[in-house]
Parts: sequence; structure tokens; C-alpha cells
Amino acid sequence: MKRSVAIACLAIIALAPVLLVTDAWARAGGGSSGGSRGSRSYSSPARPTPNPMTPSQPSYPPSSFPQSQPQPQRSGWGAGLMGGLAGLALGGLLGSMLFGHGFGGGIGLLEILIIGGGIFLLFRMMRGRSSAPEPATGYQGGGGQWQSQPQPQYPAPSYQPQPVNLGPSDLDRGVANIRQMDMTFDPSRFTETASDIFFKVQAAWMNRDMSQASAVLTPEMMEILQKDCDRLRGQGRINRLENIAVRSVGVTEAWQESGLDYVTVHFLASLLDYTMDERSGQVVEGSRTDPVKFEEYWTFVRPVGPSAWRLSAIQQA
Repeated sequence: MKRSVAIACLAIIALAPVLLVTDAWARAGGGSSGGSRGSRSYSSPARPTPNPMTPSQPSYPPSSFPQSQPQPQRSGWGAGLMGGLAGLALGGLLGSMLFGHGFGGGIGLLEILIIGGGIFLLFRMMRGRSSAPEPATGYQGGGGQWQSQPQPQYPAPSYQPQPVNLGPSDLDRGVANIRQMDMTFDPSRFTETASDIFFKVQAAWMNRDMSQASAVLTPEMMEILQKDCDRLRGQGRINRLENIAVRSVGVTEAWQESGLDYVTVHFLASLLDYTMDERSGQVVEGSRTDPVKFEEYWTFVRPVGPSAWRLSAIQQA
């Protein structure tokens, strides 16, 4: 007796998660996965792709090349002194020649050399002053202090990040393949088609008659969902879905195989999901006031080309 009770308790504990999931999710599909996704039936659907971020701009290090700065040029005092002495010597020689003094009253070879040397020094001094560039710093009289002039600023080279070309994604390739036979196919517009089918299926589910949505269901999905509706009808229960709010919907997969187009759409929605007894009107599962959030992937299929889409699979996130 004790052994039978222990086995029964273990069975209840093992089945508890399944019962809780069924009770919590009574919408179309019962919160379970079913249907066919072709060759991808046993693989998890691709997650929604986030918006591409702009690549961050790395900080650019300061230039390692030394910047040339003009050095102040100053006329040396020695050069000025030599120029002054040369001028005095030349003036003295000229005065001696004019007034007949010095060097014995005549001009000899030594006088000629001195005069020529003085003229050469004056010429060099004048030429050096005229060709000297304007200094970056200047000497101000009176105070006798050098005043620094602002140095030119050289802008650092600008850096432009180059976009990384990762090539087309699996979704891009699938969309391109579908467009080869249907140029009007647009993933952003397809979300409207998927949303319309979503609400049609939920409405038929609440009426426990999936024939109302047969035009948008594959025969396999029609059979799966109708069995769940028949189970509810046999239990005398009705599943109510109210205040359905689709938060986001987007295409995550698109591909072709065996002459068929496949597109998987990610739904993130919230709604009031509760089940009531048909005779008493009492709520037996869920809540009339507390909304629940769910995340599902719906896969749609059609023959290649501009044909009507049908729901072929529902998978839980």
C-alpha cells in the first residue's frame, strides 16, 4: 500500500510541470510546438536580429611624429660689434685719406687691403640682415624680455571607421531566393500578412472550429489544432482570449526547399487567456484580469511564387 502511494506521488510530481504549462497556456496551440518547418523542423528558430549598432569610434592616439616649431632667430651681439668696429675703421681710413693724415700721407697696399676688407664686412652684414626671416619671437625694448609668440597648431589626422562587410545573412539569402519568383515579397510587409493570419487562427480557436481558418492553415496544422478544440468541447470548456496586444512581430528566417517558400515570424504578445466552464460560466484556468505574455515562432509556407501563405508550424521560444 505504501509503495503504491509513493509511486502515485512520484507520478504526480513528474507530471506537475506538464499540467502547469497546459493550464497556463491555453491559446491556439496550447503553448506547445507542432507542425512542419521542412528540413528545419527539428532546429530552433532563429532569434530576432537586433538593430545594427554603429561601430564605436576608437580613440585615436596623438601623433608620434615630432612637430617642427620655428626657432627664434636673434642677431648676435658679436656680429653687431664687429660691424661697428669695421665701420669705424673704414671711417677713420677715409678721413685720413681726405685730410692727409695717417699712413704717411699716401695710400699703400696695406690701406687698400684694410679698406677692401671693411667694405666686404659691411656688405656681408647688410646682406645677412636683409635675408634673415622674421623671428617667431621678438625682443621688446625697455624691458629686455623675450615675448613668446603662439605656435601654429597642427590638427590630428581624422579617423573614419570602415564598415565591416560580413556578407549576406541567411535571412538575406532566403529573401533574395524568394524574390526570384516573387518580386513583390517584402519582409516588412509580410509581417502584416502574418498578423492577419495570427488573429484569424485565434478567433477560430475560441469558437472551437478551426474550419473557419482553413484557408490559412496547412492540412497538418488544421488537424493538430482541431484535435485540441475537440478536446475542449468534450470537456465542456471554452478558451477565451481577450485584449490581445502584439508587442513586436518580425521575420527571422526565410528559405526555399522542395519547391516551397518558408518564412518564420517571431511574435511577442500579451493577452488575457483564461478557460471557463461552458455550463457554469466559472473560470477554471487562467485569469480574467491578469494578462500573460508569450513569445512564439510561427512558420508559413506556400508553393514557390506569388501564392497564398498558410500556417505550417508553431514553436515556443
